[in-house]
Amino acid sequence: MKKNDAALQRPPAEVTYERELSSLRENDDAPCPPGWKLSPRAIRAFILGDDKRRIRRKFVGNPSLVDRAMVALATGRGLMLVGEPGTAKSLLSELLAAAISDCSTRTVQGSAATTEDHIKYSWNYALLLAEGPTARALVPSPLYQAMKEGAIVRFEEITRCPLEVQDALLAALSDRVLAVPELEGDGSMLFARDGFNVIATANTRDLGVNEMSAALKRRFNFETVFPIPDIKTEIALVREESSRLLERSRPR
Repeated sequence: MKKNDAALQRPPAEVTYERELSSLRENDDAPCPPGWKLSPRAIRAFILGDDKRRIRRKFVGNPSLVDRAMVALATGRGLMLVGEPGTAKSLLSELLAAAISDCSTRTVQGSAATTEDHIKYSWNYALLLAEGPTARALVPSPLYQAMKEGAIVRFEEITRCPLEVQDALLAALSDRVLAVPELEGDGSMLFARDGFNVIATANTRDLGVNEMSAALKRRFNFETVFPIPDIKTEIALVREESSRLLERSRPR
């Protein structure tokens, strides 16, 4: 994806805020966890804003939530963001992935139609028939790519998936490994590189649709994203976003 493509209707965070991320990386002298593009201090400024650095605030919520989220990810725990619809769970997930990995598009969208292939990997069946199971015939999932490259993968609305599909994450979260038994040699096991982790979101309205197994719950730190408590702050946010969208929609 070209980062200067102004025709995109909804660019990912690493494209929209490319200038801010580049500036933070250039001036970031704080220690970074293994595999991270930015330090936790710089990520906090990116998400919550920093007037001195001319960084706009992007997430209106409790700053301690952002701090706890980074601690979970830096210590190798998966992060589960739960809350009511419209509380910016997906936005926070995207911002964290963009700041940590400079890529927020490695995403699995949970639904009743999501299968284990969507989470792990699938095959190019034309190549599979012609060559057999080879690395060239394998179609990597966002999880596979994130483990291979050492990056964050996002799992949206995980509780909308059947329980047995959710549990496809267990080996990746606990042992940091993904088995590909169809391949031989080194390709049969994919070991996650530094920087890999999972940020999942769950809608509290979906509770009871597909409960998570106790084993999977233990692999996540759960954080609740609450609605904005201050009506004035919410009105200001709506006005700001409306102005931004109107500016973008003006004829060029």
